[in-house]
Amino acid sequence: MKRIEWLLARKEETVLNVFKLKSMVRENDSLAVLIYGSPDPDAVASAMALREILNQTQPLAKCVFVATEHVIRHQNAEFIREMKVEIQMLDKIDLKEFRLIAVVDAQPTFFGEALGGIKPQIVLDHHPCKTVWHASLADVRPNYGALATIMTEYLLAARVKIPKRLYTALLYGIRSDTLNFERDASLEDIGAYYLTFSRANRQLIRRIELNQIPDRFLKYYDYAYHHKRRYRDRMICFLGPVESADVCVQVADFHLRIINVFNVIVAGIVKDRLIIIFRGDGYRQDCGSIAMKSFGNIGNAGGHRSAARVEIPMETLRAALENDLSQESVDRFLVQHLRRKKTAAAKVNGRT
Repeated sequence: MKRIEWLLARKEETVLNVFKLKSMVRENDSLAVLIYGSPDPDAVASAMALREILNQTQPLAKCVFVATEHVIRHQNAEFIREMKVEIQMLDKIDLKEFRLIAVVDAQPTFFGEALGGIKPQIVLDHHPCKTVWHASLADVRPNYGALATIMTEYLLAARVKIPKRLYTALLYGIRSDTLNFERDASLEDIGAYYLTFSRANRQLIRRIELNQIPDRFLKYYDYAYHHKRRYRDRMICFLGPVESADVCVQVADFHLRIINVFNVIVAGIVKDRLIIIFRGDGYRQDCGSIAMKSFGNIGNAGGHRSAARVEIPMETLRAALENDLSQESVDRFLVQHLRRKKTAAAKVNGRT
């Protein structure tokens, strides 16, 4: 275990960034940690780790975690409650009251105009950079499966005392963002997982993971069962209006467990967008590639081999379907775009 700690703490990039981070905090300082979207375990654990490092360097007079959306997923809400974390909404906070602004598990441009011209000094993320931005401390490592892994390195390099609750948060962050290592992960992710696993409250994590499905979601499972379309090893279903994108995620995850179903596509309308969730076994086909090739020209699409997501504005969908949002019309829209991907691939390979 000591060797793993030593390997995670000695990376030159991490050591230099921790030194810079510690030099940024002042006596009785104030910190706002920004999370984009609905807070997930990786973002929350990383925010907790950042706060711990700064607090043990110079005790903070004020610190707040801020998100752009409320917590949606039941598991995430329970996790946040067990971690004794409070998260405020961005539109309810005056960021000018805080000297240090940090962004975790995201990048400044993700927020659009929501920051009101305020530029974060600290940005910690593991998503690829798609646009140009600047921060005094910017650490973005797309080869890592979870930001919680990077923050584990920071904590060890900073030589701070890590509470058991924080070890638990980091472990759950790594597990959730790598889908228990079903997604791409690095050797550092594996090392951080092994370290945090040995020191976390694993029983608490198991209890959180067992409580997955809110009772009110059961109607969506029933609807999907009666309205799904099966194409060989692929299942497609449009759920209609749903309360959150998490409905589509959970329904898709469930149907991927059906024998001889290796790819699942579940769509639903959430407020002003059509959300399309892709789930696969990560072996036969690349969900991220399919999402990009099928819907990238009309919406925001991307993801991993085993999981991907597409968001299409409702005005774009209504225009494409001539305002017909019936089950049959949206099903046809999904199938046609998925077939375009196959047609394009066939032409590239010389098969017409």
